[in-house]
Amino acid sequence: MLKTAEHLYLQVADKLEQLIEKEVLKIGDKLPSVRVLSKEQGISMSTAFQAYYHLESKGLIAPRPKSGYYVQFNSRRLPQMPQACTPVKKASDVSVGDMMFEIFGDMKASDVLRFSIAAPAEGLLPDARLSKALTQALRTTSGHGVHYDSVQGNELFRRQIARMSIHWGGALSEDDVVTTHGCMDALKLCLGATTQPGDTIALESPAYCGALQLAHHMGLKVLEVPTSPVTGVDLDYLEKAIPRFKIKACLFVTNFNNPLGSCMPDRNKKQLVDILEKFDIPLIEDDIYGDMYFGKERPLLCKTFDKTGNVLLCNSISKSLAPGYRAGWCIPGKYKEKVLRLKQFQTIACTSLTHAAVGLFLENGRYEHHLRTMRKMLHTQCLRYQQAIADYFPEDTCVTRPQGGFVLWIELDKRINTYELFQQAMRKKISIAPGRIFTLQDRYHNCLRISYGTPWSKQVDDAFRTLGKLIRNMY
Repeated sequence: MLKTAEHLYLQVADKLEQLIEKEVLKIGDKLPSVRVLSKEQGISMSTAFQAYYHLESKGLIAPRPKSGYYVQFNSRRLPQMPQACTPVKKASDVSVGDMMFEIFGDMKASDVLRFSIAAPAEGLLPDARLSKALTQALRTTSGHGVHYDSVQGNELFRRQIARMSIHWGGALSEDDVVTTHGCMDALKLCLGATTQPGDTIALESPAYCGALQLAHHMGLKVLEVPTSPVTGVDLDYLEKAIPRFKIKACLFVTNFNNPLGSCMPDRNKKQLVDILEKFDIPLIEDDIYGDMYFGKERPLLCKTFDKTGNVLLCNSISKSLAPGYRAGWCIPGKYKEKVLRLKQFQTIACTSLTHAAVGLFLENGRYEHHLRTMRKMLHTQCLRYQQAIADYFPEDTCVTRPQGGFVLWIELDKRINTYELFQQAMRKKISIAPGRIFTLQDRYHNCLRISYGTPWSKQVDDAFRTLGKLIRNMY
């Protein structure tokens, strides 16, 4: 009965949201009373209230005392979208470390509001249920977890990862999976298995700053590929660039890219797999945000279309469940033996107890329930953050409209230097991520990334108001 009621209120809310988006219901229009909505839709008063509360939490409607609910926002009020970057002329060495260390050096300072961290707030994570799984793992793991696990990783954890592959069209066994210390460790192993120092790899532009740093430490050069904030990597450019720049591997975040939030359409994913297969170039696919979708279905992966093992899929539960557990994995296809040898040499094995605990958590079916709740909250937060940008930032601001993930990419007037904005905002205890750390080129100085992982609150609203004032004062 509870599931039926939840389904009903969301159905009604979705219908009203579509009417608002199509401007059948315009900003300022009064909505039917709860009693009228109940009668029109054949639902209970309680379900009608839930539908309105849901739309109110998204910032689309607002109550007025003794008057009812009114439409207050729709997507047509959002700023313009940023454009894809222009192509670069050469691959580059990497040097953004100092700025990154200043921005991310102390992530535990409790008095700073961190829009700079692309991760969920602690309140979005099921810490109590995870604690139970950890206690169970301590009881049931051989030797209470004090011994090394196998090089390939905890078998239960690997089995659950294989089981979940059905959501993106995979049909794996636990033998296809190698566990890692989070997603960055998976990326490092897969890059190590497919490249040598001095090689050139292709990344999106703007690119995940952690991937740029990883490339630097591995002695790799990076070619930044123009990337649309909607559809992802420019495949025509990439196909021409592969022989020209002698690209040895590609590392792309195909679903809800960080920092743009773009999601590559399924047909583009298949095309990308075909292009790289033709050139025999491996694709390292980072899908750490894939479960954080706002639509009805999880997007597919490039790995979905991989028939030869040329795609090395990397992921973790760091963005969805427990960042501190360092539970990640890769599905390295035909590079599995190379990855295992590197893992044995570099880390020997992963942490026994936390990986066992995550395996138990996934086995008990708690993960999907947690994800449903988290996706709803992230979608609501994304909308509220976009609305705040429209309300408080200058009119010429451009902002992305992601359909999943954690981040917004914001483009300001060319006169604004967002590294200077970061320094000013930190004096107000607000942390943002300047655009310059997401590239090796002399670009994105007027851009920034903001994470909507922190639930909406008066503190968040005040912070956006403050950022807007700081930006206006920089003209």
